[in-house]
Parts: sequence; structure tokens; C-alpha cells
Amino acid sequence: MSFLTPLVISGSPYEIGLGLGVLARPVINAYMNQSAAWKAVSEWRGSDYVRDLRRIAEDAYPDAIAELDGMAAGMGWMKEDVFLWNCRGELIHNAPDGCTTLAARSNRERFVAHNEDGDPYLRDKCSLVDIRPAGEPGFVSFYYPGSLPGHTFAVNRAGVVQAINNLRIKRPQLGVPRMVLCRAVLDTSSLDDATYELSRHARASGFHHTLGCVGDERILSVEATVARCSIENVERLSGHANHLIHRGADAEQQLVTRSSRDRQARLGQLLPEMHEVNKLALLQVLSDKTSTTLPIYRTDPADPDDENTLATALFVIKETGVEFEVRQQGELRFKTFILQETSAQASSQTLRPE
Repeated sequence: MSFLTPLVISGSPYEIGLGLGVLARPVINAYMNQSAAWKAVSEWRGSDYVRDLRRIAEDAYPDAIAELDGMAAGMGWMKEDVFLWNCRGELIHNAPDGCTTLAARSNRERFVAHNEDGDPYLRDKCSLVDIRPAGEPGFVSFYYPGSLPGHTFAVNRAGVVQAINNLRIKRPQLGVPRMVLCRAVLDTSSLDDATYELSRHARASGFHHTLGCVGDERILSVEATVARCSIENVERLSGHANHLIHRGADAEQQLVTRSSRDRQARLGQLLPEMHEVNKLALLQVLSDKTSTTLPIYRTDPADPDDENTLATALFVIKETGVEFEVRQQGELRFKTFILQETSAQASSQTLRPE
């Protein structure tokens, strides 16, 4: 299996989007032709709701919309369709973006570990991107073809780590689309700035964000939804699948799939048995297949949510930066240390896998 090398993309927001679109172009049409999610989403073409979502997003985050428009040009798509696809969480409940995330603290380090679960068609068709916008920290992210970076897992050069879990909110509203908010977090430089971005605008639907940052002892579990932005500080160890679990979550209508329920229940069994928090222990949880129901690590082509584990990410937040690893099918594919930078000019050194 080959070593993953992030593609460096820099320039204006439109130029960055153009580069992302060119990267997606070889696979995007075949991907969408087999996607039940795209078939469902495309039925919203021309709707007032989608036009209003774009207006709200452009008012709040014009650079993100410029990235999407550039992506459309690079893919050879209409910009309306690219925006539509990036609003799939607002338009359908069963968008094929699953995931399981662990957040943990030891005496000296903080950890974010994450299974990225998505459409099995995308196995080995996703990539890592190294985005370097002018005047912003820049970041390294897992990239789904045709989707804004940020709604999977990423770390920026200010030391902010973000991992995202899909939430299936039954009653979306007018507000900023959740994928635009994820992208906005990657331009922040602290946990306080990140949570401010998640809370200051009306949200059109919802995601769970696990957030950490170099120089901040906190590690945060954030359920940012239509109804509220619930923020919990992880004291030692927590796990999150694809439904709301914070106190008070019962007040919001959501779809809880069998897979999400089973994975959350399995986390409830495994995490209390973790006597020492370390990288190996966290990876063992995310690779768990022993459940008698639906497992944490997902490989079944008949998965009821149409999702398989496409990659596993591990972030270790240290004093000066973030150690970042990506595994696919159990093999280490990428490892780097991203030094925390205080300016927009930053670089990272890629390391060979052990």
C-alpha cells in the first residue's frame, strides 16, 4: 500500500477551490452516478431553501463559497450543484458520512482518534490535502472529492485539531450549512475562537465536533445543532458515534441508526476498561470488530448505513505541535509532526512510517 502524500494547494479561496476541484475531477462523476445520496440531494435543485442557504452562507463566510465555486470550475460542474452536494446534511438524513471519535487526556498529552466512515465506493479514492490560504493558518485534512475540507478530520498550523461526526437532525432550518462551519473552524487559532464560530451563527443542521489545540489543556466535545451549541470538556476519556448524547439532547429530534447506537454502546463497554490512555489503546478501540451486532470498525459491504471505515486518524497534541497519523486497512499510510505556528507562513515535515 502506497504512502499518502498530501497535495499542496495555495492561493486565493477560489484558486484553492479550483485545485480541489481538479483533484476531484477524475472520480467525481463516477462517484455521483452510483450515489443514492446524490440522487436524493439533486431533487432539491432550484429550491428556495437551498437558495436561502447559499445566501446565508455567503453572507457569513464568503471565502468558503468562493472555494466551492472554484471547486465547481475545477470539476466541470455547475456551482449550484456543488453547493447542493455540500448541503447534503441539511437536505437528507442518510448522508453517507458516519464516523466514531475518541477524545482522551493523559498526564502530558491530549489525543483525538477518529474512524472516518463513508461511502464504500470511495475506498482508496480520497486523499490528504495541505491547504495554504493567504493570511490564514492553513491545514492538512482528509478530503472527500467534491466536498469542502474540514468535515472529516484535520489539523491546522495554529495547532487546532478537529474531527467531525455526522448527526442526523430531523428538522433543519435556515442557517449556515454545517460543512461551511467546519471549514470556518480550520481558519481559527484557538479553542475559544473555534467555539465562537460554531455558536455565533444560526446553524442549518448539526455536527459533532471534537476539538483540541496546542497550548490549551482542554479537549472539547461540541454538539453544534439547530437547537443549541452544547460544549463539554473531556475530563479523561470519551467516545462519540453519530447521534446526540450530551445532557439535554432529548429535546431535539434526530435519527439514530442501528449502527450508531451499537457503536456508542460498544464504546460504553470498551472505554471503562481502558486503564491507561495511550495511542495503542485508542487504536485498538477504533479497530474493534468483536461486537455481536454492528462493529466500530466497519468493512461490511452490506452495512445498513452504506458506510465503511475509509481511514483512521490519530492526533497527539503535544507542547509544541501535533503528531498526526493516518491508517488505512490497518496500515500506517501517513505520519507527520505539525509545529504550531503563530504566522500564516508555516510548514510541516513528513516522516516515513515506522
